[in-house]
Order: sequence, then structure tokens, then C-alpha cells
Amino acid sequence: MQPEPTRRAPAERAVEVHHPTPIPAPAVVPAAPPVPVQPGTVPAVASVVLPDGRIVTGYAIEHPQPAPAAAKPAVSRTAVNVALGGVGFLAVCGGLLLLTSFIAALTAFITQLIILAAVIFGGWIAVQLFSASGHRGGTTVNIRKAVIKRNKFYG
Repeated sequence: MQPEPTRRAPAERAVEVHHPTPIPAPAVVPAAPPVPVQPGTVPAVASVVLPDGRIVTGYAIEHPQPAPAAAKPAVSRTAVNVALGGVGFLAVCGGLLLLTSFIAALTAFITQLIILAAVIFGGWIAVQLFSASGHRGGTTVNIRKAVIKRNKFYG
């Protein structure tokens, strides 16, 4: 049989003493910039369990994210501009080459038209002069031998 537990008087009980655990002072941290909150919205409440079992509850603060750095293009702008300038120059040179070819062709065409007109007009004049149809009217002029003495004309 086991002996019955003896009751102790209230003065004899073991006394539990609780000493508060001091929280070390945090290092001075510069204050974070205030986060703009949309009017009418309440930030979410977050709870964090610390390693010693305590639970800390508070508002979750979203830190502003820095703007992403602009990605560098694979090819420099200067190289692109030089290439585009070269393409434009080649296009202009091709156009100028076509223009000079067109002017040369136009000049040859006009020259051929002038030659054709001269041949046709000259042929028409020759036909008029050497036609065997005789006189069809007009003025007849008789030319006699002229005598020129001392720069005077005697006709």
C-alpha cells in the first residue's frame, strides 16, 4: 500500500516566481518610407510565431519594390542608326541609278524622233523639188546673164 499524500499547509507550498524577460533594445534602424495605401482599403493583418512560442500580430507592410532596371538592347542604337543610314543611302543610289537610266533612255528616244522627223520632212521636200509633174501654176522667172562692172550690177 502506498502512503497517502500528506497535505501541506498553504504556507509551505513551493512558490513560483516569474521574472520578466527583458527585450533587448533594437538597433537604430532608419524608418521605412510610408507605404501609400489606396483609400478605402485596409492592409492585411499578419501573425508571426516567434521561436520562443510567442505570437506577434500586426499589419503586413509591403515594402516598395525598386523599379526594374531597363534591359540593355542586344545591339547599340548607334549601330542600328548606321545600318539604317546605309540602307537608306543604298535605296537613294538605286533610285538615282534608275533616274539616270531613265534620262538616258528619254534622250535617245527624243534623238530618234528628231532624226525621224528630219528624214520624213527632208523626203517630202525632195519629192516636192524633184517631182516630174511639171509646173502647176505660179510665177515664172527668167534669169539672164548678168554683167557686173566695177561692182555695179547690169541686168
